[in-house]
Amino acid sequence: MKSLIVGAFVALALASTSALAQSAPAYEIMAPASPGGGWDQTARAMQATLQDSKLARNVQVVNVPGAGGTIGLAQFASTKAGNADAMLVGGYVMVGAILTNNSPVSLDDVTPLARLTGEDEAIVVPASSPYKTIADLAAAMKENPGAVAIAGGSAGGTDHIAAGLLAQAVGADPKAINYIAFSGGGEALAAILGQQVAAGISGYGEFEAQVKAGTLRLLATTGEKRVTGSEAPTLKEAGIDMALQNWRMVAGAPGITAEQKAALIANLEKMVATPEWQAVLQRNNWTNTFLAGDAFQTELAKNIADTKKVLTAIGLVQ
Repeated sequence: MKSLIVGAFVALALASTSALAQSAPAYEIMAPASPGGGWDQTARAMQATLQDSKLARNVQVVNVPGAGGTIGLAQFASTKAGNADAMLVGGYVMVGAILTNNSPVSLDDVTPLARLTGEDEAIVVPASSPYKTIADLAAAMKENPGAVAIAGGSAGGTDHIAAGLLAQAVGADPKAINYIAFSGGGEALAAILGQQVAAGISGYGEFEAQVKAGTLRLLATTGEKRVTGSEAPTLKEAGIDMALQNWRMVAGAPGITAEQKAALIANLEKMVATPEWQAVLQRNNWTNTFLAGDAFQTELAKNIADTKKVLTAIGLVQ
C-alpha cells in the first residue's frame, strides 16, 4: 500500500512538472546582428538561461544583421506586432545607429522592456603591433588620426563613439578618425587579427579569448574600474580623461498589452536572478545593470538625448 502511495505522489509530481513545462512560454529572440557579436552573445545567453531554468520551454534565436541593428529593428517592428512571445536584443549601438542612419524606425516603434547588462569597451591591437601601450596609440592618433585605421561595430554605435571620444580626449580631431565599421564582432575580429587595421574597439568579452591566447594585445579598457582579471589599465589610469560603458537591452513587440509587457518583464526579472545568469555575467565580464519598466523608459530617453549630443560633437549627426 505504501509503495502505491509513493508511486502516486511521484506520478503526480511528474505530471505537475510536465504541466509547468508545457505552460512555460516559447520565445523567439531576434539578435539584429551577425553571429559572434555582443547582441548575438546576449541573445544566446538568454536562450540558454531561460531554457535551463525552465522559464521557457523553447527559445529560438534569429540573426538579422545590418545597419547597426536598424534592419532587424524595422523587420521586428513590422512583422511581430502584438506577438507577446517575441523579443529583440538592442542597446547603445542601436541608439547610435538610429540617429546616424536617420532611421525611419526607432525604439518608439517597439516596447522597451529592460536594460540587462553593461560592458566595458576594450582597445586592442594585433600582438605584432608596434603600439605597445595606449599612449603609443594615442600619440599616433594625435599625429595623424586618418592614418590609424580602427575596426569596430556599426557606424554610430558604441565602438564608433568610443573611437571618436578617444580621439577627442587625446587631442586629435574626432571627425578625422579612420573608423572601419563591421556589422558583426566576428568580422571586426578577423580584420584585426589579419592586420587589415591598426587597432580595434569592441566589448571586452568579444576580445577576451584572443587576448588570453596572446594573439591580441589589450591596451586599455574604457570603464571606471579595471576589468576583473585584466592587467590592462583603464583609460583614466593611463591619463586619458574618458570613460564609457556599453549597455544592452531587451524590447518586446509593438502593440502588446500592458499585461503581456508585465509578464515579459516578470520573466526577465526571474531570469537575471538565476545562478545560470550570474554565471553568464561572470564568464563574459558583464555588469548586472538590470533596470525595467518605467524606470528604464526614463533612463532610455536620457541615453538617447545624451547619445545625440555625443554623435553631433564628433560629426556623425548633423
